Amino acid sequence: MVGVVVGVAVAVVVVVAVAVGVVVVVVVGVGVGVVVVVGVGVAVAVVVGVTQPKEITMRTISVSDETWVRIKAQVEEEGGVEVTSLDSLVGQSWFFRTVSYHLVGKVEKRLGNFLLLRNASWVADSGRFMQAIKDGTLNEVEPVGDALVNLDAVTDAFPWKHALPDKQK
Repeated sequence: MVGVVVGVAVAVVVVVAVAVGVVVVVVVGVGVGVVVVVGVGVAVAVVVGVTQPKEITMRTISVSDETWVRIKAQVEEEGGVEVTSLDSLVGQSWFFRTVSYHLVGKVEKRLGNFLLLRNASWVADSGRFMQAIKDGTLNEVEPVGDALVNLDAVTDAFPWKHALPDKQK
């Protein structure tokens, strides 16, 4: 599997100007900034950077048919869900961990690289993770209704076999 990553560079610009004294202006950020230098004029800083696309190669692990059958049987025995494609997630409830937040909800449909979740909740604190997944116990959760989760940000996902949270906790 091959993918492309495009990043945005963030820069810090320091402008030093001599007028009736010494004026130091610091601009931090991405985009266009306008800074007024006291009593002299206006300085404009433009800071934009884009990293070169990088090719990513995903590794593939091969297992024998016998090993695959044993793994599949073990997952099914433990109440696992068979997922053959992203569309297999539709109609089921899932706990998603992304790079910056956690969501739990029922997958209504796939919209390109997004999943539409119904009865979704933002999970601020899952507590002990095994209890969260096994028993459905969450320390802090806020129901939000519908939500879209970007599959590019998902780090992992777990089948949610419990009632979806409907009260803030």
